[in-house]
Amino acid sequence: MVTADLAPMRPIPRDRVVQDLALLGAGAILPGVALTVFGHHSHDLGTNVHFIGVGVSAVMASVAALALTVVGVRRQDGRVVLVGSAFTVMAALLAIHGLATPGVVIGENGVIALTGAATLPVGGAVLALSALPGLRRPQGVRSLLVLQVVALVGVIGLGVVGMAVPGLVPAVPEPASPSAVAALIVGAFFYSLLILRALKTYLLTQRITDLAVVVGVAWLTAALPPALLLNYTDLGWWLGHGFELAGIVIVGTAVAIDLSQSVQSRPLVGDLRAAELVAKEEAFLGARVHALMQRLAEKDGSTEEHTRRVAMRAVQVGEELGLPPGRLRALAIGGLLHDIGKLSVPTRILQKPATLEEDEFAVIKRHPEWGIKLLGELGGFNSSARELVHSHHERLDGKGYPRGLNASSIGLDTRILLREESGSAFDERCVAALERVLGREHVQSAVPALQIAAATV
Repeated sequence: MVTADLAPMRPIPRDRVVQDLALLGAGAILPGVALTVFGHHSHDLGTNVHFIGVGVSAVMASVAALALTVVGVRRQDGRVVLVGSAFTVMAALLAIHGLATPGVVIGENGVIALTGAATLPVGGAVLALSALPGLRRPQGVRSLLVLQVVALVGVIGLGVVGMAVPGLVPAVPEPASPSAVAALIVGAFFYSLLILRALKTYLLTQRITDLAVVVGVAWLTAALPPALLLNYTDLGWWLGHGFELAGIVIVGTAVAIDLSQSVQSRPLVGDLRAAELVAKEEAFLGARVHALMQRLAEKDGSTEEHTRRVAMRAVQVGEELGLPPGRLRALAIGGLLHDIGKLSVPTRILQKPATLEEDEFAVIKRHPEWGIKLLGELGGFNSSARELVHSHHERLDGKGYPRGLNASSIGLDTRILLREESGSAFDERCVAALERVLGREHVQSAVPALQIAAATV
């Protein structure tokens, strides 16, 4: 039996996303609660604690910067290089900030205030730029590397000059000054964009490492107010440095885990498309879906190829219709597994080259029910994905199978998967969305040909 071979797979809790989002909420709220309760308590931990803490942050940011830059260059991906550049700038500013600690290398100076206030807003601004479409072109990698070096040299130069002549760099911005508040607003805006990107990626992948990035960016965001509104005599100022270190460690660790597994870290860039869930189901949808697809390929290669094509078009249409990430993920799983019930169809019927007899077709028509039964026995598949498996042969006119549902009982996600004759079976919105997807593909495929033709003129 198919279910016997697959039953040992560990079920995924149905409330997994709810549990993870609860964890995210707790992780994001904790810094705010700590700042509210202890932020304005007077406390000075001393110069050594500041120097060591900021130094550790600089080292972690440097490691992340190097790893991301190297991977970005190897893959010729400007977006990854730019993320590496953001960590490079943050690492340099943190290093200067730590070295400028009064009493360690020099006395009182303005560099420590300037670098402390600039680290998070500047890093957030550079990270936010990684979503620019133009950065996907490999031609931009060299220019980004040059800019990264220029920024690094500029920050180091500022630090050297500021520490050599302490009075040359003013101690700006003053805590809670108009310029500090403006920097806070700008920084909060950029980090809000990063949180939304990372959260969208997590809802598509439901990977713990992607959730960790959301938490890490939230802690970096929480470090903004104390860095710009408080001073070193406030406990909140020191807590902010702790949040900054924790955020860098969390994000850096998540990135390192992905790189060690040869997986591109996507939440900071936020460019993951639902089609990639289908193309790389083991990485993004998990070993369970991948194992089922392997079994289907072993049973009948043409059916497995068909389900991949259907799933790919389904998520493309879903994105075109603006479905949220959670529904796109369910659509990807349901699309890939919609014919999984054919594992229970005898091979002689499934692969019969001639027209099926009436009794053989009756067996084929049972595959949606066998599919929903299999997923139910395995457990861990949400109701949306199971419904897609159960209803992908229904029709809007009620003449489909296995339940004979009519239009009022068929949801949009299921309509995207319907693939019978047009008119009574297709949803007009889905057809229009598919036409737009195919139209863009036609234009994109025509561009290289036009470029070659233009080059020969």
